[in-house]
Amino acid sequence: QLQFVESGGGLVQPGGSLRLSCVASGFTLDYDAVGWFRQAPGKEREGVTCITNGGSTGYADSVKGRFTISRDNAKNTVYLQMTNLKPDDTAVYYCARNELCYDDLLSWHAWGQGTQVTVSS
Repeated sequence: QLQFVESGGGLVQPGGSLRLSCVASGFTLDYDAVGWFRQAPGKEREGVTCITNGGSTGYADSVKGRFTISRDNAKNTVYLQMTNLKPDDTAVYYCARNELCYDDLLSWHAWGQGTQVTVSS
């Protein structure tokens, strides 16, 4: 099965940092776009950031300047460096694959189980 495995979440105080990892299981991601998404309690899943196989990136306005996505194809891994975390960043964070960084969430595949990020003082 094609699936990602997310890790790196945890409890952090406002203003803190976390680095999430998204490891491809059963496939290589050299030719894929990979996106990070999040779902907060009571809210729908939303796109956070995306990186293409060529290295182009995009970010939701809510995280610009605070989050950075990167990839290491040799390790089949995509990272999400999160800084200056806010309570509103609290959510389960997921990663998935696509051909390009499309806005349609239904076009994304290989969803992982997610990793919980909690920002609280």
